[in-house]
Amino acid sequence: MLPAERRDLLLARLSADGKLVAKDIAAELGLPEDTVRRDLRELAAAGLCQRVYGGALPAAPAAADYQTRTAVAPGSKKRVAALAASLIRPGATVLLDGGTTALAVVGALPADRPATIVTHSVTVAAALVGHPAVEVLVLGGRLFKHSAVTCGAATAEAASGITADLFLLGVTGVHHRAGLTTGDADEAAMKRLLASRAAETYVLASAEKVGAVSPYAVLPFPEVTGIITDRPGDDPELARLTAAGAPMIRAT
Repeated sequence: MLPAERRDLLLARLSADGKLVAKDIAAELGLPEDTVRRDLRELAAAGLCQRVYGGALPAAPAAADYQTRTAVAPGSKKRVAALAASLIRPGATVLLDGGTTALAVVGALPADRPATIVTHSVTVAAALVGHPAVEVLVLGGRLFKHSAVTCGAATAEAASGITADLFLLGVTGVHHRAGLTTGDADEAAMKRLLASRAAETYVLASAEKVGAVSPYAVLPFPEVTGIITDRPGDDPELARLTAAGAPMIRAT
């Protein structure tokens, strides 16, 4: 088997099974385990998988730069955003994360819905200018350009004084083994802090995030109220997530 054929096979198996165990694949193909590990390293370097101890998990396409992510699964993001926006009750105080799905929530929110929205996303804050009934509080700090959000000590200090009814959390990976993940350690810490300031936390899990993994853990499943996704009900990863205790909510 040629190296390109091996890698195609590894990617196909990763998509089907949601994981790869290097020693099992090596035994199945009659190859040295080092060969499989080398293939996985090359796939990971190309952003096609997330290496973990003993093998690999699917990489998150949502880890691309902000501009690229705006074109990823726009229909899925709109469906997830519509359900998430319906959770924002009149008069509620809401923490709204950054990212392209969070931006879609603003688009789905009725312009006359009165609420207070606290965000560390400059793009979300700018989009809320067109919502006259929404009071907008922006958490300042160092701008993390990959996600167009602020983070760091100043942002954390500002967030620590907030008490919210709801936090709409963006992640780049939702996986039955790895849990809720994102691509930056400081951003992951900020997400945990924001979740601690809200009575309920819902995850915005558009289709490309389900079954994918990024390097940094955000929260375990028991610490979120629900994970909103529009993946089909017969999706194998949804079954694995449910079995792992993830509180899935399907958007249609």
